[in-house]
Amino acid sequence: MARPRVGQGVLVHVPATTANVGPGFDCLGAALELDNVFQMRCIEGGSERFDLIIEGSEGAHLRGGPDNLVYRSAQRVWKEAGEEPVALEARVRLAVPPARGLGSSATAIVAGLIGANALVGEPLSREKLLELAIDIEGHPDNVVPSLVGGLCMTAKAASHRWRVVRCEWSSEVQAVVAIPAIRLTTSEARRAMPKSIPVGDAVINLGALTLLLQGLRTGNGDLITDGMHDRLHEPYRWGLILGGRAVREAAIAAGAWGCVISGAGPSLLALCPRPVAEAVGQAMVRAWHQAGVESHAHALAIQHRGSSWENLPDRSPASPDEPGAGPRPGPAPRQP
Repeated sequence: MARPRVGQGVLVHVPATTANVGPGFDCLGAALELDNVFQMRCIEGGSERFDLIIEGSEGAHLRGGPDNLVYRSAQRVWKEAGEEPVALEARVRLAVPPARGLGSSATAIVAGLIGANALVGEPLSREKLLELAIDIEGHPDNVVPSLVGGLCMTAKAASHRWRVVRCEWSSEVQAVVAIPAIRLTTSEARRAMPKSIPVGDAVINLGALTLLLQGLRTGNGDLITDGMHDRLHEPYRWGLILGGRAVREAAIAAGAWGCVISGAGPSLLALCPRPVAEAVGQAMVRAWHQAGVESHAHALAIQHRGSSWENLPDRSPASPDEPGAGPRPGPAPRQP
C-alpha cells in the first residue's frame, strides 16, 4: 500500500442498475449494459479538493467539492485503509442519467470506492467495498449489482452479515427501459411511502417475489406476469410519475409480461419476450409522448461483469490530457 502520486490515475467502468423489479423492494436489483465511465486522477491540492468534469448534457447540475458523492466514497476507503486523503479530479462520461431510477448515485459511490481502493493498491476486499457501498447508499439493491454484476438478491442475515445471492436471468427474458425527460429523486419517492404496511400486503409481496425469481430463471412469462406485482412501494409512487400508468398499460398491450417502476422512478422497466422488445419500447415512448413527456427506450442486456478498473498512464501535472480525450492504451480492465 502506497500513497498515490500526483498524476496517477485509474479508469473505472460502473454499470447502471434497475432496482426492486416490482416486489423486490430494497433487496433485488440487476446490472444493465449501460455504463458510466470515471477517469480519476490524483491532482495537486489539499484533502478538500475534488474537481468534477462531466461529459454529457444530463449532468450539468452536478458539482465537485468535498461533499460530492464520488469523493465522499473515496474518503471512506482511505479512512478504512489508514491512508491520508488526496485531491482528486474525476472526468465522467455520463451515460446513466441522474434522478431517473437507474442507479446513478450508486455508480458514483461504487466508482469512488473502487477508484480510491485501486489508487492505494487495493487494500480493501470486495466484501469490504460492498459493506461500505451499502452503508453509504443506505440500501443494497443498486450498489450490489453495480459492483458485482448480474441479478442480485441481497439480505442482512441473522448473523448481521450482508449476504448476496446471484440469481439466474434467462436469455429469453428481455429488459426494456423507458427513460423520460423528467426527474424524480429517491428522497421524494421514499417520502411518498407509508411508515408501515399491512401484513397482508407483505405476504402478497413475498409470494410475488418467489414467482418472479422463478420466472426470470426459467423464462416462464406467466410466472413473470404474476410476479411483477408490488404492494410495498409502487401503489404510492405511480402518482409521482406523469403518464406512468398509461405507459405501463401500453407496454403490456404491446406484448410485455409486466411493467414496473425502475428503482424509485421515473424510468419504467418492462420485461418481455425478445421478439417484441422493439415494439414494447416504441409503445412506451408513444404513450409518454401522448402524456406530454418526451422519452427514449432501450432494450438492455443484463450486465454480468460488474464494475471494473484499469490503470491510466501517469500524467505530468504540467501536461494535462486534452478535455474529452479518452485514455491511452493501458492494462486490461480488472474487477475489484
